[in-house]
Amino acid sequence: MNAPPGFALTAGAPPFFAVRMALVFCAPMMVNGIALPFFPVWLETLSISDFQIGIVLAVPLFVRVFAAPAAGAFADRLSDRAILLVWSGLLSLATALALFFTQTFWPILLIYCLQGIVYAPYVPIVDAVALSGVRRWNVDYGRIRLWGSLAFILATLAGGWLSEFYGGAVVLPAMAVCFVLTVVAALITPRIGRPRRPSPMAAIAVASPGTLRQRDVQLMLIGVALVSASHAMLYAFSAIYWQKRGFTGTEIGILWSAGVFAEVLLFAFAAWLRRRFDLWTILIFGCLTAVGRWLLFPADMGFAGYFALQCLHAFTFAGLHIAVQARIVERVAEEQEGAAQGLYFFYTGIFMAAVTFASGYIYAWYGVDGFYLMSLVAAAGLACVVAGRLVAPRGGAATAATD
Repeated sequence: MNAPPGFALTAGAPPFFAVRMALVFCAPMMVNGIALPFFPVWLETLSISDFQIGIVLAVPLFVRVFAAPAAGAFADRLSDRAILLVWSGLLSLATALALFFTQTFWPILLIYCLQGIVYAPYVPIVDAVALSGVRRWNVDYGRIRLWGSLAFILATLAGGWLSEFYGGAVVLPAMAVCFVLTVVAALITPRIGRPRRPSPMAAIAVASPGTLRQRDVQLMLIGVALVSASHAMLYAFSAIYWQKRGFTGTEIGILWSAGVFAEVLLFAFAAWLRRRFDLWTILIFGCLTAVGRWLLFPADMGFAGYFALQCLHAFTFAGLHIAVQARIVERVAEEQEGAAQGLYFFYTGIFMAAVTFASGYIYAWYGVDGFYLMSLVAAAGLACVVAGRLVAPRGGAATAATD
């Protein structure tokens, strides 16, 4: 019997490596599928202010940026990185259970920060294990990662449906169940031994500057990170706003799922897209789309209009991510690739945390009109990307080292 496409058995790989990694990706994406849209809804049920919601969502992003590289370096020294996954899942579950006993701002902030620290390395380590499979056994990463996105959609739809009946009270139990799944996923993660090279999160702390000093690379990473950060108000307050507009929990779940499904479709057609357009065109188009997306968001669009806007996530996130990864391959030597990925994570995390923090105040002051300011953040990212295009060498690429 033939294995499904992308899941063929490969000589030397642990048994069912690709299938197991596909399942492992599902667990943290289900956590994100509940927490990202609906955790702010739970926070609002506690009657804390909008700017306090912004602080609760932002501060863990700051600490995660610094916790993940340290955890990555520690994981690289273990006999197997999956060991840290088990501890990350268990400690994250403990913090999720602790949230059941909190009702006020400061305890919630403290526990959610702790959750940000202990959960920070989970997805990067899963990515690192999967990419080791790509390098060692030629596993199809895209076919594995796809299942994580589908799990996100399933969790978001389920969370929306449950919230329609039980309100924000369902969020914490749903998150706890998903964190239980992260523990189970950590236990089934293939054991592949010590890494042969530092993971991206660890590499940024030890890498020599090298090709990372190239101005076009730096401007591209900063620009795309700013555009990613312009999504902060969407992540923090869109579900709250849509709920106040009278959308049901199911409709909110559909709106969030639409963006991820569009993202999956773009990933599926990524190879065709790259054949038709050069990388700078994809980058600039994605930035422009983000500017337009946030300019349109405050308009009275109705469910169909917001559905269409959510589908633009394919360009404002997935298209940019694909182009950045491809450009890193072109311009950064292979021995610096891990550091480049770590730097991409660092810029994105710092800007996302800062804009999330600000969005709490912005939404409290301006409501949905605050998305006009998000368009300015995206415009700043566009300016950086255009500047990177202008200073980029014509036809020059860094010489990649062999594995």
